[in-house]
Amino acid sequence: MTRRLLLSYLSLAAFLLLCLEIPLGIVYSRAERERIVNSANDEAESVSAFASLSVASGREGALTERVEHCAERIGGQVVIVDAEGDLLATSDPLPSQEERGLASHPEVAAALDGRATTHVRTSTIGGVDYLSVAAPMVNGGQAQGAERAQGAVRITLPTDMVTDRVSRVWLLLAFTGLAALTAVAALAFAFAKWTGRPIRQLEEATHRLADGGQATPVAITSGPPEVRSLAATFNRTAARLEHLLASQRAFAGEASHQLKTPLAALRLRLENLENDIALHARGSLTAAMTETDRLARMVEGLLAMARLDESAAERERVDLDRLCVERHRAWSPLFEQHGVRLVLVGAHAGQVLAVPGAVEQILDNLLSNALRASPSGSTVSMELRLSAPARRHPLHHLHHHRDSRASWVDLHVTDEGPGMSPEQRSRAFDRFWRAPGAPKGGTGLGLSLVQRLAHASGGEATLHAATTGGLDAVIRLPSAQSHEPPAAKPGPRRREAPALPA
Repeated sequence: MTRRLLLSYLSLAAFLLLCLEIPLGIVYSRAERERIVNSANDEAESVSAFASLSVASGREGALTERVEHCAERIGGQVVIVDAEGDLLATSDPLPSQEERGLASHPEVAAALDGRATTHVRTSTIGGVDYLSVAAPMVNGGQAQGAERAQGAVRITLPTDMVTDRVSRVWLLLAFTGLAALTAVAALAFAFAKWTGRPIRQLEEATHRLADGGQATPVAITSGPPEVRSLAATFNRTAARLEHLLASQRAFAGEASHQLKTPLAALRLRLENLENDIALHARGSLTAAMTETDRLARMVEGLLAMARLDESAAERERVDLDRLCVERHRAWSPLFEQHGVRLVLVGAHAGQVLAVPGAVEQILDNLLSNALRASPSGSTVSMELRLSAPARRHPLHHLHHHRDSRASWVDLHVTDEGPGMSPEQRSRAFDRFWRAPGAPKGGTGLGLSLVQRLAHASGGEATLHAATTGGLDAVIRLPSAQSHEPPAAKPGPRRREAPALPA
């Protein structure tokens, strides 16, 4: 913001200086040119009147002294010719060729025709600009209509002095503009810092709030009125958000006890009723116990999501290989009871960055879904793959994950169940959504929790159609190794953990 304000102020100041100095320089240049032309015209008319009187009185010898004096005073050259164009007097000797061609010069020819107007011609001789002015010599110093003049006076002045003077004025204007811009830059920088200080305080407070820190109120006593209003609004928003988060934390802490205890008691009472219920009614009792278990799992899922929402946990290094082996050992006995084989394959993945406990919950939910969807005699595979570094998740900017070179690890959980259609896969991460015909016992929260945990860990969760006809759930997590993808060992290897007793 400081740079933009500074650039705006400097641009406006530069525009105003250009609008003022350029016309001033142009006006001064024209004024200097008109001044030297008027001065040359006055000298030409004065010498013309003197020469006319001298010729009329027969004192042509006085012309040489006058033209030399005039040329010395004005720093130029003065030439007087008669009616035929022959040289009468000159302040400086002229070459014979130029002397013979004096009458052919446009300004001299016009003056010899007796025109009362003054002719000005600018020429370049020897790389120097000259200003030539010619005036007619008339009887008694007064023009007589179109009567041919008795002669002409030509004055030639070098314009380098005027050019130097104009150049110095342009340089002075340029230095003045630079000095003004420097002063404006200093004042604008101070003003921009003063204006941007509340904005920077707001930015720092926003970052602390986004990172899970305490909502610190921002001072609203400095800065422009709009910024003070924004700071006041931010303080109210931060206070309200802090209140909502505190309420949510209180709910998550209290609900875990207030909901679990009644559900456990209800489950126990239902089990105690089993021996006192007739055989034909035990099916309804079993269904009630199943719904109670489902309600308990739903409560656990909701509490897990609430705890995830209210806490911005820092990511840490997690040994993905070790966790996959542990979850494989823990789930293998249950898979064997249902006649489903669980295998672990893939390359060595090393460590990844994840929220504490996120990988275990992700694997438990994916394996539980895969087990319910897998028919007896099928296989569920857990596979680790090293992915290319070019792809980035669109939510990475929310997790300060800006390095596009970071490598990734993909965790695949693939089953051989009925799978999902593209429309169903697009809705599978919605809360409480369950696919038509899905096995009983689900809550519709597992995949939603998986996606939230993956995003909180800086990764993503996606569903694809598996080549075996089932579903391929892919969890992409950022690697904790170097920015370059870790080298994979040649070829995938099968890793199966020994089964634990049921």
